[in-house]
Amino acid sequence: MKNFIEIGTTEEQQVEQIKQWIKENGLQIIIGISLGLGSIWGWNYFKDYQYQQAIAARSAYLSMVSADDVKNLSELKSNHTNSTYAQQGEFIAAKYALDGGDKKQALEHLLPLINAENNEFIVHTAKLRAASIYLELGDFEQALGVIGEVKNNAFSGLYHHLTADIYLAKNDQNLAKEYYQLALDELPANSKLKELIKIKLDDLN
Repeated sequence: MKNFIEIGTTEEQQVEQIKQWIKENGLQIIIGISLGLGSIWGWNYFKDYQYQQAIAARSAYLSMVSADDVKNLSELKSNHTNSTYAQQGEFIAAKYALDGGDKKQALEHLLPLINAENNEFIVHTAKLRAASIYLELGDFEQALGVIGEVKNNAFSGLYHHLTADIYLAKNDQNLAKEYYQLALDELPANSKLKELIKIKLDDLN
């Protein structure tokens, strides 16, 4: 595209240059404007679609919770796979299964969430709940396997507390005390869980 006007020309010359510039570049201007408007329209459509999908996912999730059953979970999973509402629906379904005494079915809802890539909170919550169920089932190795290697993060205190409970159930009091102490060191000062851990440690000493 040529320069708009040349420096050093008279006003009449500049007017003629502008007319000529428009004549030579008018098609490119129209195409540019069309592409720009198309991009804006496409982005707005995409954002509106996302919003509508989020509303639909939320509606299905709330229906599931209010109805106190899992009939809407399949809709959440099939129509809103990557939505956090679908993941929260799995937690609710796991709770319903536990309330009904079906720990294995609860695990079926929780274990896939361990591999969730879009939400770290979902992953850690699923790990802690699944490991707790394995502990209740007496499957200590599976429980430890779900927890895996604990990295220093906001959940490490909870992981170490649960790990200590698992070792205590295995009658390994030394490792239980070690992990209870780690949990105490890593949990926030205002955590109510600390008092419970101190009681457990006192019982082991």
